[in-house]
Amino acid sequence: MPETPKRIELRFFRTLSGNEPVREWLLELPDDDRRRIGIDLATVEFGWPIGMPLCRAISSRRGLWEVRTDLSGRRIARVLFCVSDDRLHALHGFIKKTQKTPERDLDLAEKRMKELQRYE
Repeated sequence: MPETPKRIELRFFRTLSGNEPVREWLLELPDDDRRRIGIDLATVEFGWPIGMPLCRAISSRRGLWEVRTDLSGRRIARVLFCVSDDRLHALHGFIKKTQKTPERDLDLAEKRMKELQRYE
């Protein structure tokens, strides 16, 4: 049976110094959390465009999207990304501690999105 191709490829944002903050964050997580987030990211890659409950646009930040992952212990992970150059770019990942996404997390993702567009 032929493999289903990805509809869009996921790339991790890379700083000028070569660090990949989202990949590094993922590697610090427990195996089960990392596996769940990885499955959700792959689902987005193979099913793009995809909507709720897994993925949604951040209405207050043009061009920014989030992948929503439920973790054990009633925790919630978010990976913020943008679509550019026909790729998904994972910009920032975090565990949500409040109902509303903190502005500092949105600001960081938006800053990285602008950096990404500057160097493409």
